[in-house]
Amino acid sequence: MNDTPIFLPDDFSGPFPSAQFALTDPDGLLAVGGNLKPETLLQAYTQGLFPWYSDDQPILWWSPNPRCVLYPGKLKISRSLKKTLNRKIYEVRMDTAFREVMQACAAPRKDGAGTWISNDILDAYCQLHELGYAHSIECWRDNELVGGLYGIKIGYMFFGESMFSRQADASKVALEYLCNTLKPKLIDAQVYSAHMESMGAELIDRDKFINLVNSYCKKTLSPVI
Repeated sequence: MNDTPIFLPDDFSGPFPSAQFALTDPDGLLAVGGNLKPETLLQAYTQGLFPWYSDDQPILWWSPNPRCVLYPGKLKISRSLKKTLNRKIYEVRMDTAFREVMQACAAPRKDGAGTWISNDILDAYCQLHELGYAHSIECWRDNELVGGLYGIKIGYMFFGESMFSRQADASKVALEYLCNTLKPKLIDAQVYSAHMESMGAELIDRDKFINLVNSYCKKTLSPVI
């Protein structure tokens, strides 16, 4: 068991070290450094890793244990959300405003928490979007973007990154669309949150998660939409 993360060179291209070498404190920190090139990011996701760091830090790569996931068939639809869906308050679109969704996710939260979505992250994921891997699901009302989410789709896995909501239930409607229209076999929610738990997310062992990633990504980096 490592007590320090593994340092990666700037020209790192993968594969990453095994997640079994990730730290337990802080939970899941595996490596420091590397880069945000598309091939590096895709390699990370297919190994069960994701980047998460602040502007004043180097790139940090994580694989927490346990992992928070949502099986689409277990999505919980509350009474209020069901009413929202039945009333069709929002028009749901996909991939029409990817950068805008990321920028909305990066905006300051009501709790005052800062964002980890730096300009470098924004540009890197927009590159993945142009390549067909990163997707946004957007809720519009009166032609105004009021909620949504974005993430990476590889094979039958959807690796969720962030969501936002400016009107009631907007991000939840986007998640329902993801589950029932895109129909991935598994959605990675990364780390526990009460919000995701209320939608049906659960914690699973990291080894199980990585096995599922290996299966659902089908050992290919080709987009499956």
